[in-house]
Amino acid sequence: MATRQAMSICDPLRRSGNYHPNIWKDESVQFLTSTSTVQREEKRERINVLKEQTRNLILEKQQVAEQLQLIDHLQQLGVAYHFKDEIAGVLSRLHASLDYVSSQLKDDLHATSLLFRLLRASGFSVSQDLFETFRDEKGNFEARCENPIRGLLSLYEASYWEKEGESVLKEAMDFATEQLKGFMEDGSVPESGGLREQVAHALQLPLNWRLERVQHRWFIEACSGDDTIVNPLLLEFAKHDFNLVQDMYKSELRELSRWWSELELSEKLPFFRDRLIENYLWAVGITYEPDSWRCRMIETKAICFITLIDDIYDVYGTLDELQLLTDAFDRWDLTAMDKLPEYMKLAFFALYNLVHEEGYRVMKEKGLNIVPDLKRAWGDLWKADFEEAKWFHHGQTPKFNEYLENAWVTISAPTILLNAYCVSKDLTEEALKSFPSYYQITRSSSTLTRLYDDMATSTDEIERGDVAKCIQCYMHEKGVSEEVARREIKELIMKYWRELNGSLTWDSPLEEYFKNVIVNTNRAAQFFYQDGDGYGKADGETKSQIISLFFEPIQI
Repeated sequence: MATRQAMSICDPLRRSGNYHPNIWKDESVQFLTSTSTVQREEKRERINVLKEQTRNLILEKQQVAEQLQLIDHLQQLGVAYHFKDEIAGVLSRLHASLDYVSSQLKDDLHATSLLFRLLRASGFSVSQDLFETFRDEKGNFEARCENPIRGLLSLYEASYWEKEGESVLKEAMDFATEQLKGFMEDGSVPESGGLREQVAHALQLPLNWRLERVQHRWFIEACSGDDTIVNPLLLEFAKHDFNLVQDMYKSELRELSRWWSELELSEKLPFFRDRLIENYLWAVGITYEPDSWRCRMIETKAICFITLIDDIYDVYGTLDELQLLTDAFDRWDLTAMDKLPEYMKLAFFALYNLVHEEGYRVMKEKGLNIVPDLKRAWGDLWKADFEEAKWFHHGQTPKFNEYLENAWVTISAPTILLNAYCVSKDLTEEALKSFPSYYQITRSSSTLTRLYDDMATSTDEIERGDVAKCIQCYMHEKGVSEEVARREIKELIMKYWRELNGSLTWDSPLEEYFKNVIVNTNRAAQFFYQDGDGYGKADGETKSQIISLFFEPIQI
């Protein structure tokens, strides 16, 4: 009789995830067409002209409200990364004279809300007391500004930068949400100027929770039908820049596709979720800017292995095999492969090579040894996955907090974040040693990603045979219905966003980069899991956004 270790990967006794097949053929990625060299150079020349004209707009002497509106438009159009120093200079000056500036804006809710949101999003400390001037003697909010609906929309967006204990912002969120919904229902929001579309878009999801690159394309297209929304110069600049960056994404995808095809893991191990392009979308969600290309490349590769090995732990492997695999990753010794079944050997060796290849590159370029840190993070991930596997195979339902204590690691966000940190161009030996100081924000972010995942996928995963997720653990421990459990977990999601917002100040380029990566990881999770499992079932909105971001240029 064949032993478990000798079973073929097609053995019918093994569980199957019954995952949807990969909808993107390798050939379709390899033959992605970019603009010609001549066209690309012409586009760059036009972009350079528009870039200088835009820089002049930023540096011109303007009213504070106009400066804030310009910065907001640059960010939403996806071109603010060209002007980091100029924008930082404007916001630094405004922050340095915040009392004076806020007194000048005391009758403009829209501009005050923009000021608050842009400062917080850029790592500046700014108090919720900025909004006290917009409350009457009874403490109720007033929408004082030229366009009350625009002011309420800006207040709504600002309120989602709420920190723990900020009751003023919580009241602002409730007030703005209720007012905007009422105006939408009674038809008070005009169609002209795109305001009605923007309010509906915001009520669906606030800016602070949106995947940035998806928002960029949406805003560009929302502005394209109405020249009164943004300066036509900015819009033309954004369209050219979006298409040029899209060409870069296509080039990265072709390289990644060749790497993935050469590994042949999807052919040899057909039981797991083969999601290369979706993994690349995760990476773009984490950091979309052109100069972060190395982060996108390593994160895409890492997420490919996370999905493969996670499916081994969650669905395919036997408990005895998983013990062997966990021991192998704990030792990171190639001789440990001898005890593994053939399919596990491939997965182990491929990840082993990735860790050492990336470690060699950083050693060569910076003289830093990141391999021990990467091995520790990957090893912790698989130990946590093995803990979940034991719960499942032993029929155990852990308590809610016990589950989360393990699940913030199994969601793999700590591993993803460490990889991003290690490829930063600003990484130093001192910074590498100080990575543990980010433990709390990493944990908050990872827990938030886990909650998003479980809220969307737990039903399917329980049906296919998996450990109880946070909803089931909460129901089992508290003796409540699924509806009550989901409501409580939504409150937890808000709590962890408040924790993240409270951590977003920085003193160095590395810290700014890393904390933005942290927040963007949660935005990506929200995108993939907002309407169910947009990763495992990668059609619908996931497919349409992949086409929009990577395949279809914007018409100019």
